[in-house]
Amino acid sequence: MTRSFETKRSTAETNIRLSFGIDGSGETNIQTGVGFLDHMLTLFTKHGLFDLSVFCDGDLEVDQHHTVEDIGIVLGQAFQYAIGTKESINRYATITTPMDESLSTISIDISGRPCLVYRVEGLKDQVGTFDTELVQEFFQGFVNHAQLTLHISVHYGVNTHHMIESIFKGFGRALAEASMKNNRIKGIPSTKGLL
Repeated sequence: MTRSFETKRSTAETNIRLSFGIDGSGETNIQTGVGFLDHMLTLFTKHGLFDLSVFCDGDLEVDQHHTVEDIGIVLGQAFQYAIGTKESINRYATITTPMDESLSTISIDISGRPCLVYRVEGLKDQVGTFDTELVQEFFQGFVNHAQLTLHISVHYGVNTHHMIESIFKGFGRALAEASMKNNRIKGIPSTKGLL
């Protein structure tokens, strides 16, 4: 069974079409209207070996907030459906990723419980025209709808672009490892029998 999902979401603020495949090869077709987000999602997809297609028509005349947050929401929904029963997955992953002078650690538990811990300090307010506070909004939207636990820590860094890039690369790698099927795991990886 293919672990993938395709969905649409329309509101007064954004129209989004998205397809996401867990067991992919890093193929992307991303057009969000926010260039920096396109770049970060491409890194996430490439390093996680996912397949991702995203098209968004958002109210960018207001700002980038609705577009970035809503794409996080829709990607989280797609992941939640694509992961399926969660049988035989690793469930957990912790990945530390260098990006030049920056270093981040991402820890994931595909727990069924939405929780984001975001410990990122020292970002400049903007990278180009991108508001860096929207990184947290993206991940909060994703976590709430993917129903998983995500800890993001940037240990140090100087260049804001590099720091955020380290996060998205690590996020892809950690989500891939946590989602990976493991034939040594029988059934749901929980003593409760439910995730």
